[in-house]
Amino acid sequence: MLMKKLASLRCASLVYRHSSHIATQHYDVIVVGGGHAGTEAAAAAARLGAETLLVTQKISTIGALSCNPSLGGVGKGHLVKEVDALDGLCGRAGDWAGIHFSILNRRKGPAVWGPRAQLDRQRYREFIQTALLNTPKLTLLEGAVDELLVTEANTEKPGHHRVTGIQLAKGIHPISASAVVLTTGTFLSGSLFVGRTTSPGGRMGDAPSASGLSCTLKEILGLKMGRLRTGTPPRIMKDSVDFSEAKYHPPDSQPTPFSFLNLQTRCRPEEQLPCYLTYTNPAVEQVVHDSIHLNCHIQQDVKGPRYCPSIESRVLRFPGRSHQVWLEPEGLSSDLVYPQGLSMTMPPDMQLRLIREIPALHRAQIHTPGYGVQYDFVCPTQLSPSLQVKSTQGLFLAGQINGTTGYEEAAAQGLWAGVNAARSALSKPPLALSRTESYIGVLIDDLVSRGVTEPYRMFTSRAEFRTSLRPDNADLRLTLKGFEEVGCVSLHRYKEAVRTRDHLQDALTALDGLSLSSHKWKHKLPNINISENKSTVMTGIELLQYSEVSFEKLSSLFPEHLLPYIEFSQRLKIEAVYRPHCNEQKKEIERIQKEENMALSPDIDYLSLPVSLSHEVREILDRIRPTTLGAASRLQGITPAAIVHLLNYVQPTGHKEKRNYKPRLQDKKEEREKLCIKHTISQ
Repeated sequence: MLMKKLASLRCASLVYRHSSHIATQHYDVIVVGGGHAGTEAAAAAARLGAETLLVTQKISTIGALSCNPSLGGVGKGHLVKEVDALDGLCGRAGDWAGIHFSILNRRKGPAVWGPRAQLDRQRYREFIQTALLNTPKLTLLEGAVDELLVTEANTEKPGHHRVTGIQLAKGIHPISASAVVLTTGTFLSGSLFVGRTTSPGGRMGDAPSASGLSCTLKEILGLKMGRLRTGTPPRIMKDSVDFSEAKYHPPDSQPTPFSFLNLQTRCRPEEQLPCYLTYTNPAVEQVVHDSIHLNCHIQQDVKGPRYCPSIESRVLRFPGRSHQVWLEPEGLSSDLVYPQGLSMTMPPDMQLRLIREIPALHRAQIHTPGYGVQYDFVCPTQLSPSLQVKSTQGLFLAGQINGTTGYEEAAAQGLWAGVNAARSALSKPPLALSRTESYIGVLIDDLVSRGVTEPYRMFTSRAEFRTSLRPDNADLRLTLKGFEEVGCVSLHRYKEAVRTRDHLQDALTALDGLSLSSHKWKHKLPNINISENKSTVMTGIELLQYSEVSFEKLSSLFPEHLLPYIEFSQRLKIEAVYRPHCNEQKKEIERIQKEENMALSPDIDYLSLPVSLSHEVREILDRIRPTTLGAASRLQGITPAAIVHLLNYVQPTGHKEKRNYKPRLQDKKEEREKLCIKHTISQ
């Protein structure tokens, strides 16, 4: 159901006035940052029953869409559906704020369809703030975090350090917590770039983050960090755009909600706004070349997003090409247009010159210039699949701090980090999502096993089992688990998922029970190309696999058997189409799940393990420290032979065998170096 609008900012100021009282309390979980990762983390932790504090620099910007006013897409839409299936916020917020809904990739199979929506910025922010302010056990605090409180590690658990809370800036009292989730986005030692001008910050108009936090991560916790960059395009005044010079792109006639709880979106079909498509030209390319010497951001070698690059990067990388520019609405009542594809960091006067070279924008007026951002990130191979820092007890990371890009990737990580932070605070064991059961599992496994060399973006091609991990079945894959095992799903959502599961199973059973010869099916469906030479009996499921056959058509032939399930007609069609493919994948999924259940203890001393492993393999395993045999098998440089040797030291129950490789190397660097020298000599 869609939430009613509330006066969120009034409530937010009420929370801020009680900040002096907040500073004296202990929380189970503290979340730092109010973006997509932070809001999902805070809400998830609170849903698990943890007393949670969300600290952000501006309560008024919680849930703000910092860059593009859209949600979902190919691969990204899968993440939104999965976050929603685990009772996250962004799917319902998208349904509330969406003003242009479309399913991308429709020409391909439903497994890779991309649910997407253009959003009203104000509506989205209002929904997120209202949802958080009405979440039990969640408190919001406006303030800047200066550093983490760090003590010695609990010797009974893995790790060098333990985080026990945060220190706010301006000398405010420290706040203690059992677990802390950092979702700093682009604010971690962030720098803004426009032309030759550089200033500290993570988003234009907001104060820069305290430098002490980045220092804590590097100097005290000893984490390996890197630097990434991103950017945003200028915002253009809507009344200065000549839309007649661009190609009209309407939304879908019937909006498709993101959330499994919503049957419809807030925006009615006739209220949706269109998008427009235009292109760059050689004149745009010339402006880029003329301004290179004025653009310090593009001249640096810091890695930027490959799949959403600036117009400068695209022109320099692909000279002579014409590039798409989407003109997207920012809201039902907004005066601005977002030019997707024109992210740029050249001086404002050159930005205006470039934009006006595009016919549809020949009279354009810039409301806010585009700019670039550079920021620190933590190399994510230092995290466990629960998104906890391996070397630091009680510290979890989510979002761009882990080297990802995009709202959806941040929201997915935030939810799972919040879940595990709460479980840690409540003395429950950590949980991991397998890449065989979710795109969230694929995302996290890619990060912690392979790391990043550029901002990570989700694509359907990253998932091995795309036919099983579809947008339409995210609730069946995750909602039941979210309630029964994780504890982050409400009873209302759980009951709805159970109802859906039972009805789908009953409908599939009914379809399987409709068995007729091909001749009889041909008689009932004369317009369907069914071979009458077939002597075998065909079921309703097999008939539904024909592209011309719909569930509605079958239910009209057998109303007493199928009409009760008409509300699930599209889902049943998709289930029927993919049933053969999913059956073929079952054995491979079972093999991978078996490997995922074979745990590798964090105490293993890979450098002296009495197994036939090369020195290179030992170094990789020692550096990444995979948590399961399956994760080890996906590491670059790990051979199949090495996996076989490791297998001999892992029990199927998921626990390591008690052999003579117990010493841990986290205590003394000298011991590590000594063992490395000893191993090299023995070779």
